[in-house]
Amino acid sequence: MNGFQQTTKHERLMMFFSPRQNRWKKRGMAIIPTKFGISFTVPFLNQAGALVHVYTDGSVLVTHGGTEMGQGLHTKMIQVASRTLGIPTSKIHISETSTNTVPNASPTAASVSADINGMAVSNACQTILKRLEPIKCANPTGSWEDWVSAAYQDCVSLSATGFYRIPDLGYDFEKNEGKAFHYFSYGVACSEVEIDCLTGDHKNLRTDIVMDVGTSLNPAIDIGQIEGAFVQGLGLFTLEELRYSPEGNLYTRGPGMYKLPAFGDIPSEFHVSLLRDCPNSKAIYSSKAVGEPPLFLSASVFYAIKDAIFSARMESGLNQPFRLDSPATPERIRNACVDVFTKLFQSESRTTIVAACEGIMHWISTHQCPHSLWPEEEG
Repeated sequence: MNGFQQTTKHERLMMFFSPRQNRWKKRGMAIIPTKFGISFTVPFLNQAGALVHVYTDGSVLVTHGGTEMGQGLHTKMIQVASRTLGIPTSKIHISETSTNTVPNASPTAASVSADINGMAVSNACQTILKRLEPIKCANPTGSWEDWVSAAYQDCVSLSATGFYRIPDLGYDFEKNEGKAFHYFSYGVACSEVEIDCLTGDHKNLRTDIVMDVGTSLNPAIDIGQIEGAFVQGLGLFTLEELRYSPEGNLYTRGPGMYKLPAFGDIPSEFHVSLLRDCPNSKAIYSSKAVGEPPLFLSASVFYAIKDAIFSARMESGLNQPFRLDSPATPERIRNACVDVFTKLFQSESRTTIVAACEGIMHWISTHQCPHSLWPEEEG
């Protein structure tokens, strides 16, 4: 044991990747791409409205049909209005969504809210700018406040509604023809995991993601959305298993009944980057939708786990394809790592289980404990 502790870091690394030294710890890696269609599949939902007021002090109030739920939609709408009107974001304010200002709003869903509401906000702002054009031509060196004040004094309306609908959408499922989506979002993720073959536990060691969001309206928000969608997907693919009673009632109805992703589930190394130089001409200011598209990238963790399990099964002489259902819970990972222990539990009878436990105790008493291969560092 003392000799083991005196080995170099490189030697210990080589021992880790040696099957003989790491029978019960395996690592896997997987790369998964995704392609996500953007738009509601029900055509009439692909519409949005907006209402923009400009006040005599130069401030602007924007209302749109989308609901802010932490995804940064209001922030992006302020940025759209700021860029269209050519004024600082500090002059723009958001009024919460309400049906007495913007009626008949479509659901804030399908990752299209920034696209359709952004276009509606831009449309309303352009209407106001068109009304201000004669005033700006008469006083080209004036400020925004000067133009607004002059427009008010000339009895020019400083309020406008905006509207947008995604064009040329419609798909006939019976004829299998038409255009179902306005455009597509793309992404790819590479994940590395480590599994414990004895407990079924796994660690998410590293994930690298590259996501196509066009020319991002707000990179900080988009990266946060990508990270959040990925972690949500970790729950979908590795944690949140549906459990039912014999009568068919769902046990796992909420976070009190099943495990949610936590800090420890986030990859130890987590890198997200946005694809550069890929403008999208079909959305507001060449951007692309973000929200749902990155979620499937967490499947890279699921398939990395399966890759690690395959390595463990190889040492039991099993090199054929095998089935691993999602989510990859510790129970499923452990049972998929076929070895001397799992073979003891192939029968569910009480006698067999007792005999299996006795067999395991005998095996432990006559073999070195696998985890003793990794002694704690001195000091």
